[in-house]
Amino acid sequence: MEYTTLGDTGMEVSKICLGCMSFGTSDWREWVLDEEEGKELVDRAIELGINFFDTANVYSKGESERILGEALDEYDRDEQVVATKVYGQMDDEDPNSGGLSRKTIEQELDNSLERLGMDTVDLYQIHRWDYDTPIEGTLRALDDAVRRGKARYIGASSMWAHQFADALHTSESLGLERFATMQNHYNLQYREEEREMLPLCQKEGVGVIPWSPLARGVAARPHEEARSTARGETDDYAREHPYLEGGGEAVNERIQELAEEKGVKMAQIAMAWQFEKDWVDAPIVGTTSVEHLEDAVEALDIDLSDSDVEYLEEPYEPVRVSGHE
Repeated sequence: MEYTTLGDTGMEVSKICLGCMSFGTSDWREWVLDEEEGKELVDRAIELGINFFDTANVYSKGESERILGEALDEYDRDEQVVATKVYGQMDDEDPNSGGLSRKTIEQELDNSLERLGMDTVDLYQIHRWDYDTPIEGTLRALDDAVRRGKARYIGASSMWAHQFADALHTSESLGLERFATMQNHYNLQYREEEREMLPLCQKEGVGVIPWSPLARGVAARPHEEARSTARGETDDYAREHPYLEGGGEAVNERIQELAEEKGVKMAQIAMAWQFEKDWVDAPIVGTTSVEHLEDAVEALDIDLSDSDVEYLEEPYEPVRVSGHE
């Protein structure tokens, strides 16, 4: 395993973050792993040197956090970096169980900490932008969470660059804790973040931890087969993204071609491309397979030349922005 500093936090994390959206119950999503399988993934991740785990309160309505927390109980918690998120509605009958109001943030952070079995979460992130709550109010609540010792750092996820710039400016002008990380939508099949968000993060010293680095599996197999997996057939979110629009099919074919040339898997080429990007700290790898997790770690040893990167990127064409909703 290789490690890197997460943005300007000074905190060292593995260059792969294990995404825990796949932990919980199939009642929430058909492809989700049960508790035993989730713990098996955590065990193998730690064996491989991964010390960075990302979850969210909405994943399986809290079950992902609980499973992750119980799995990490077997290890020294001080050696692990745990991130979770808030925003999505947790209870359809409780309007204050979602969004980014102070009430929601305070109660949902407490609920997340209880499920995780932690007094302090290392990174607490807003899952999306809340158009109904002024960002100043959200930032004051998050600042209080840090000052009370319930979170060490705060982060954000997919939004428009102008919103993130506004949030950073608001923190600086009011002397509040600022977002230390950005968890955004970025992969070989979707590169719209290169226009504004990624340069902004690089300029501001914000750590970047992309979600869906394999384009929800689309970059891991020939595009003709991309929808044939259980997740591909049932994951509505994957089908909504423009991975194969524009030059997407050509990009996918070049991933396949380069993988065959180097004798590795397509997913490993897609991951290796992420590791070549200076503005990426640690892609979030969500998987339902120990083998696929091992493949991602092995991708750290794949060296892509500048010409390889250029060849992979060349067919890409601008597509509609996706992932902010």
